[in-house]
Amino acid sequence: MNPAFAVPEFDAELIARYDASGPRYTSYPTAPQFRGDFGAASLRHAIATSNADDPSRPLSLYVHVPFCRSPCFYCGCNRVITRDQHRADQYVVWLQREAAWMAPLFGPGRRVSQIHLGGGTPNFLDLDQMRTLMEWLARHFRFEREERREFAIEIDPRHAEDDYVRELAKLGFNRMSLGIQDFDPQVQLAVNRVHAAKRTHELVQVARCAGFESINVDLIYGLPKQTPESFERTVAEVIGMRPDRLALYGYAHLPTVFKAQRRIATADLPDPAERLALFGNAMQQLLAAGYVFIGMDHFALPGDELVRAQREGTLQRNFQGYSTHGHCDIVGLGVSAISRIGNTYSQNERDLAMYDAALDSGLSPVAKGLVLDSDDLIRRDVINELMCHGRLDKRGFESRHGITFDEYFADELARMDALGRDELLAMDEQLIQVTPRGRLLLRNIAMCFDKYLQHGMQMTCYSKTI
Repeated sequence: MNPAFAVPEFDAELIARYDASGPRYTSYPTAPQFRGDFGAASLRHAIATSNADDPSRPLSLYVHVPFCRSPCFYCGCNRVITRDQHRADQYVVWLQREAAWMAPLFGPGRRVSQIHLGGGTPNFLDLDQMRTLMEWLARHFRFEREERREFAIEIDPRHAEDDYVRELAKLGFNRMSLGIQDFDPQVQLAVNRVHAAKRTHELVQVARCAGFESINVDLIYGLPKQTPESFERTVAEVIGMRPDRLALYGYAHLPTVFKAQRRIATADLPDPAERLALFGNAMQQLLAAGYVFIGMDHFALPGDELVRAQREGTLQRNFQGYSTHGHCDIVGLGVSAISRIGNTYSQNERDLAMYDAALDSGLSPVAKGLVLDSDDLIRRDVINELMCHGRLDKRGFESRHGITFDEYFADELARMDALGRDELLAMDEQLIQVTPRGRLLLRNIAMCFDKYLQHGMQMTCYSKTI
């Protein structure tokens, strides 16, 4: 077996030694590198270039819905707290305007194979608003045949009625991600997100019966009031639901960056050793229940597409995490949404008023972006190979990029000697191979190839690697 697919080794002492903050590498370069001189003209040029490079490259639409009815204190997402449903009416109009501006720029062979609604809380939209949005997208973009579509939505289980879930299935949604985080009542109170495990169980069953093909669950370890015993109960409860995929995120406590996190008492947070134990114990529970470790914090059942893609060498990373649609151009719609078109990234205005003002003026809401140079593309490929497949074939890489690997990355390889001594990876003339000991430290390994970190970039905006 490829060591990169072996069961990861959990060594608390080793992980503590590599304790650091760093990017999740849903993109490379990461968002802090985006620049304000990338605007609407740059985006148009990127789309035209992409059309010419591959007239049939599929599209993935990411739609950001920022509204939440109440703040979850742990959250670092771009969101707007409101209970005014009418605000979503106007927001859907803005999404329509943005889609109408973007869609005609893509050639006739560019079909949408994936849609992902994220937030915020996408199910803040009521059914009429959701129908209006989906019908507008279908009218302006060309959708793939139904059997080739992956339409996903993030759901807050506190605000999802059975009929709502059934109607989502009728609108074409076939994947659902449930933000559970933790079922323990004390933890839920501490983070202002109270919901019942029984109701979530019922919601999963309704979704299955309605035709949802895949269900993902998000959990967070490192939250206030969590204990190994309480989190073990939460993980066991989730395993009983048998989701197809599960993400086990580490809480990033950055109260100077995210105002809501100031409501969390630092004294209530697990200490570093307890935090590691929460992750290690949960990982062992999931592996014992038959889940496959994909990488970083993602697990999936053996028959899931993510597992197959990893085995076949086609798995990639994008702004939704690990993906089987990494070959798509990503079209971001909505406030703060990020697009990846060809060799560019771009991000919309993060402020709702500025996003609104741009669209009301007939302008694109793009605020910043980046055109990747040849070095960015080379490093992005290295990081993707290591994060997704746990190995890199130097000779094959040299053929793709026209470089001599050991010369191009001489400094990086020298820095990686310490990782080799700690048996996180094995290196020879042909391969860089992540070992079972290194599988939990993929972010640390990838950081060796990040030139922006090497140039002294501040790390305070990133979460802990474990």
